[in-house]
Amino acid sequence: MNREIYRYNFTADVPLRDVEESLLLAVLATESLHGRSLVRLDASFCLQEKKRSCVVDAGTEVGRHIARIFTGFLTREFGEEAFKVERLGHGNEQDTGLQATGAA
Repeated sequence: MNREIYRYNFTADVPLRDVEESLLLAVLATESLHGRSLVRLDASFCLQEKKRSCVVDAGTEVGRHIARIFTGFLTREFGEEAFKVERLGHGNEQDTGLQATGAA
């Protein structure tokens, strides 16, 4: 399955627990826009602790909203220099390690 993917890479000083909390808050905020059922059906994301990265599938409107809100939260909490976002375009699920799906 082809997907539009965003990969977030974090500097060593960013606590990944805080990143995870920001991601879950972004999912909850997206639920307010789209409802829990649609988020559960259309959201895919994965936090990869060993790689200090997070992958968000932005191939749906739900995924794009999660990515936008997550980016805003990260920028506000850690600053623009604490992470980089890489747009992978159309990737394969196996290439990104994208496994987690659904709502918080």
